Amino acid sequence: MSPRLLNTVTLEDVAALRQSIADLFSIDDSTIGVPHPGHVRFRGRFMGDPTKLFPTVRSRWEALGFTPQWREQDGEPVLIAIAAVFKPAPANRWVNLGLLLATIASTLYVGAASDPRFTGSEIWLGLPFSLSLMLILGAHELGHYFAARHHGVAVTLPYFIPMPISIIGTLGAFIQLRSPITNRRALLDIGAAGPLAGMVFAVPILVIGLMTSEVSPLDPAGGYILEGNSLLYAALKTLVFGRFLPADGMDVLLGPLAWAGWVGLLVTGLNLLPVGQLDGGHISYVLFGRRARLFYWPVLLGLLALGAIVGENVAQWGIWVILLLVLGNRHAQPLDDVTPLDPRRRAIALFSLALFFLVFVPIPLTFVPPPGLG
Repeated sequence: MSPRLLNTVTLEDVAALRQSIADLFSIDDSTIGVPHPGHVRFRGRFMGDPTKLFPTVRSRWEALGFTPQWREQDGEPVLIAIAAVFKPAPANRWVNLGLLLATIASTLYVGAASDPRFTGSEIWLGLPFSLSLMLILGAHELGHYFAARHHGVAVTLPYFIPMPISIIGTLGAFIQLRSPITNRRALLDIGAAGPLAGMVFAVPILVIGLMTSEVSPLDPAGGYILEGNSLLYAALKTLVFGRFLPADGMDVLLGPLAWAGWVGLLVTGLNLLPVGQLDGGHISYVLFGRRARLFYWPVLLGLLALGAIVGENVAQWGIWVILLLVLGNRHAQPLDDVTPLDPRRRAIALFSLALFFLVFVPIPLTFVPPPGLG
């Protein structure tokens, strides 16, 4: 970001701003220092479709050292000039590459270690799990990445997070948006592209994995972990095996592809939580605007309640509650926050929210202890 001195917006600046958009926006009045120092508010109306004209306003005002916002104040749309231009420095791609290689190694090790044939050196045994999971996570993050690039938003390559001491070998991945998003339509595209792209790979991988996994008796001695059911996961198991599982002391023994697919659904559900900076938060914001902030505390309290249902889930959901508290109840606001979604994108947003209810796992993992440890 290259800011001006925020208290030095002059009448000459205002005149230049007005003149630069005289053919795009009919101005009724302008006010310096509203809504904040370093801002200029213009009340009036676009002389055409704001969605098509706003990018031109942005280009012209950035040349003058300002960034535009299209907002609603007191029930009236206003155009605001901010005395700053957002020009991020290039990111260090070696960091992305290093984290990618570390996460591949981490998931390879975890995948190999879960194989009964593993004695310490057969790292290749982890390939099916590692490649499947990295494909799902990579598709998710690259969905965000290419959607952001399509809309002219500066964005980093994915940052993968290795975690070799976990049962999945990673804490997921993220990208960083490094410039403002133009409008709600772009925000929806960027937010929804990740989960939808990830699901394109997660569902086939899960189905193939289930078809190549075995149904076996649960060990009466305990000492194992049961993966939780989402609506979609339960439906796919029923479709593949002809009955709901676990039941009658039987359950599916997940192979590496099935386990990667289940993790893919879990990650998608977590990202679609309709709060803050998560994908679901972006989607809820474009649908409900500032009212989306009302979801924050009910979601956090709901996660804590889920943790209380099964004692060991307190830690699982407690970590997420802490993370959401750190991120705060903030949403990504696009520069044009007035133009509504078109019908096609509204349908995508509603489908994405429905997807959350299909893939969310209320109780992710349940440890069944050996006798005497329960």
